[in-house]
Amino acid sequence: MDELMLEQILTYTLVALFCLLVVFIYLRKQRRESSIVDEKIARAKADGLFEPVSLHPVIDINSCIKTGACIMACPEQDILGIKNGKATTINASHCIGHGACFHACPTEAISLVMGTEKRGVDLPHVSQSFETNVKGLYIAGELGGMGLIKNAVEQGRQAVENLAAALKSNPALPYDLIIVGAGPAGISAALTAKKNKLRFLIIDQDSLGGTVFSFPRSKVVMTSPMDLPLFGKVKLTETSKQELLGLWNKALEKNSIQIREHCKAESITREPEGFSVLTQKGESLRAQSVLLAIGRRGSPRKLEVPGEHLEKVAYRLLEPETIDGKQILVVGGGDSAVEAALLLADKNKVVLSYRGTVFNRLKPKNRQKIQEAIEASALEVYFDSQVVSIGPENVQLKFMQSETELSLPNHLVYIFAGGELPTRFLEKAGVTISRKFGEVILKHGQ
Repeated sequence: MDELMLEQILTYTLVALFCLLVVFIYLRKQRRESSIVDEKIARAKADGLFEPVSLHPVIDINSCIKTGACIMACPEQDILGIKNGKATTINASHCIGHGACFHACPTEAISLVMGTEKRGVDLPHVSQSFETNVKGLYIAGELGGMGLIKNAVEQGRQAVENLAAALKSNPALPYDLIIVGAGPAGISAALTAKKNKLRFLIIDQDSLGGTVFSFPRSKVVMTSPMDLPLFGKVKLTETSKQELLGLWNKALEKNSIQIREHCKAESITREPEGFSVLTQKGESLRAQSVLLAIGRRGSPRKLEVPGEHLEKVAYRLLEPETIDGKQILVVGGGDSAVEAALLLADKNKVVLSYRGTVFNRLKPKNRQKIQEAIEASALEVYFDSQVVSIGPENVQLKFMQSETELSLPNHLVYIFAGGELPTRFLEKAGVTISRKFGEVILKHGQ
């Protein structure tokens, strides 16, 4: 065996050893990463965060090639992870249905699914044109199942484009379209209605912004590039609530669109020539078509306790920086309640009342911040408690296991008990509602 052949054998051997070393390092890294994801999944299951509660991604492991694009695209934390070389869900209950992972996957391995085999989700019947089973009545945005701003904006635009194409204007009616809800879907719908020269009215039970308006001022809204009709492309990755509301105000003012605020729709009735929208004040608004863009929560859920009608009780936190030196009770154990309590604790004495024994379904950052605040005695948290009554100068709490009661001096009460799907409102209008158990809502090729 000559020297050249020995040199070649040595070279091949070294290359083979190098390749084996690379494979070994890669497999060890993959095992370590998978172990971390396994720990996160176990923690999520223990905290009740693993099971999805609404729209969520389902990964086809046969198509997934571990690019990690879905993880990088998701604006939330630890919704997805890589386990054994394939994407998997971790904190699935925190998924808010924006669909960024769906669009980012290069191999189209992700579908968006509503509900699970065990946990159903109620959804109104909506066609691909966003029309319900009631002809002329449309739904866009979160109420239809898709969350986040970009999706809501796009659905509001598409819904109005579809109804405008099918609409035959009736001069006997004051409006071609009434838009109920001034959130992202409603704003986009109003701009599209203006573009299509429709006679329209947009109303909201509260104010401009819908759900976004109820965020604390410092709340960061995660979104992505979107196209606002009659305004243009908007590129946002992180923005405050105030910046986003300012953008929408600018778009509406530019097109001379006014929102009738504090105008709650109590019922929608189909008439021979169109619809009658009855407001809380007893006014009947008539139009040929109606678009519902009211979100899934509808009206805030109330505690139904004595004193809840007092002016000091609120269901959203608007200007936390203006509140100083107050004794405040925050009710709830979700992200909104915790974020509000933390914001108010800087300048006030805050008590957080939660009927659970531990915090469940909190985002990791909020869980860490509230724990740090408790340890620093920045606020007090009363677990296993519920509000019994609210007085002008105090609140009465009851601890459920011990059945003892506690009276606290109080100036303000903020209740974050979630909201209720406006099922009765929809059913009264004739809209069919069905429960989805793991049904694919969005799939590539559809």
